[in-house]
Amino acid sequence: MKKLLAALFFLSILVGCAEKKASFVNTDITGLDYAKGFSLKDHNGKPVTLETYKGKVVVMFFGFTQCPDVCPTTMAEMAAVMKELGPQASDVQVLFVTLDPERDTPELLKQYVPAFDPRFTGLYGTPAEIAQTAKEFKVFYKKVPGQDPANYSIDHTAGSYVFDKQGKVRLFLRHAQGTKPVVHDLKQLLS
Repeated sequence: MKKLLAALFFLSILVGCAEKKASFVNTDITGLDYAKGFSLKDHNGKPVTLETYKGKVVVMFFGFTQCPDVCPTTMAEMAAVMKELGPQASDVQVLFVTLDPERDTPELLKQYVPAFDPRFTGLYGTPAEIAQTAKEFKVFYKKVPGQDPANYSIDHTAGSYVFDKQGKVRLFLRHAQGTKPVVHDLKQLLS
């Protein structure tokens, strides 16, 4: 009986020391079997992969610079999140992946993306590389014709993916929910 009580005591200590499971506000996609990585270029022309950002919490959003609503509001919201994170923001990397490689040149991405926060990085690739990356992340996007061929829009998935510091996909952030739930979840991944 004493051995059983001793075993239960040590078991209770181990359970008490176990890692606390995160309680996310956003959609927990830990263990998802897609969204495993990418191979693109940053807005300075440097080849990057998810491994490039290992050691940081990565927020990855797919959009295009001529987007009239979802993209700028998402980027502005992420800039506000970075401010709320304060010093912890240095351990977060926001990536904006263009879905419009025909118009979103590296020069344009270099102006657009860091305008929201100088730490933000724009990513681009060939149309085939963008299509492959979107497929890996199950991101929907479709060109919507405008009045002339150069004046088109793109319908696309509006949420963002979040990776932990080890490069594992953990969260899907819903669009336009405000900063509080995003800050809450990022702080859990940063601790």
